[in-house]
Amino acid sequence: MAKATGAGRLRSKLYFQQRTVGDDGFGGLAAGEYATVFADSAEITPRLGSEPVMAQRLQGGQPVTIRVRSHTATRSVDASWRAVDARSGAIYAIVSPPINVSQKNDYIDMLATIGTQADA
Repeated sequence: MAKATGAGRLRSKLYFQQRTVGDDGFGGLAAGEYATVFADSAEITPRLGSEPVMAQRLQGGQPVTIRVRSHTATRSVDASWRAVDARSGAIYAIVSPPINVSQKNDYIDMLATIGTQADA
């Protein structure tokens, strides 16, 4: 069971961004720049210790867990989104959709890696 997170642990402010879609000039759609959809307080925890995590770190990506309060906007995030730290400008590529770990709909966790989103 996930331990409760007090509001004091949500020390980071993240901008959650989704890629825009526009006309490619030839009648099709093309992926555009990222646009901020909402901002929220978050707790960012580096992931340490497991074998897959160690392998991912060797490839240059540092995995982290992002914990935010559960609400309509945060539950809409998926692996095509990214989060940008409001203070440092660090980019977190979301690699898994939000998970309601406690099953109480109070906080949700999502796995991310530090760095830019892979081009789709």
